[in-house]
Amino acid sequence: MLSYLVICIASFITAGLTMYSGFGTGTLLMPVFALFFPLEMAVAATAVVHSANNVFKIVIVGRYADRHLLLLFGLPALLAAFAGAAALGLVAHFDPLATWSLGPRQAVITPLKLVMGLLMFVFALFELLPRLKKIKLDQRWLVPGGILSGFFGGFSGHQGALRSAFLAKADVAPQAFVGTNAVIGFMVDSARIATYVVIFAQTGGIGLEAERWPLILAAILAAFIGIRLARRFLHKVTMAAIQDLTGGLLLIIALGLASGLI
Repeated sequence: MLSYLVICIASFITAGLTMYSGFGTGTLLMPVFALFFPLEMAVAATAVVHSANNVFKIVIVGRYADRHLLLLFGLPALLAAFAGAAALGLVAHFDPLATWSLGPRQAVITPLKLVMGLLMFVFALFELLPRLKKIKLDQRWLVPGGILSGFFGGFSGHQGALRSAFLAKADVAPQAFVGTNAVIGFMVDSARIATYVVIFAQTGGIGLEAERWPLILAAILAAFIGIRLARRFLHKVTMAAIQDLTGGLLLIIALGLASGLI
């Protein structure tokens, strides 16, 4: 019963928060699953909930998506996601830069995590510092931004953070930001999952035991309720509040990645 309570509360809260920020569900929820599942099953269970989350968001807010952003940012992100997912196998053998322990947990700092962490830290400053917060994204940065976001999305799965950092500067209404984020997230996830299936088809994959599914389904239901509740307050949310939330989550994830804890 404790596992249901903790995971459902975590799923509800993260789904609601990430409805506005556009990223963070997988990063924030996976450690909670890891409290009750073996690590490899925690990763797989989080992926299932994350995918369901994307579908819920598309149904609820997909109609608000900005077609201009989908074309200039989303399409390059989709194409780059295939390249990022394919490149994953090329660097899988890279040795860690450092390892350290925090109690029973061993943190591993890899080149990819360090680069991603530094990138997210820089983008966090643009969302949190008043002078940088006022900067709007010029149209010419949409395509490079989509490529960067999509590539790292396919490469490491951390596509949402970079995507939100760019879209938060695109000068659109909160509804358009949330809807566009949801649709592009779904596009990139579909591309990377399809590529992973092709690359790792011969490995047998990671199975989830039948007794784990009731807990996963409960987490999906809690996430759906969180998204529905967050949707009711979407019209009251300002882009300034979204930038603050995006910046805060970016900073947390950046520190987690650079330190090897995520």
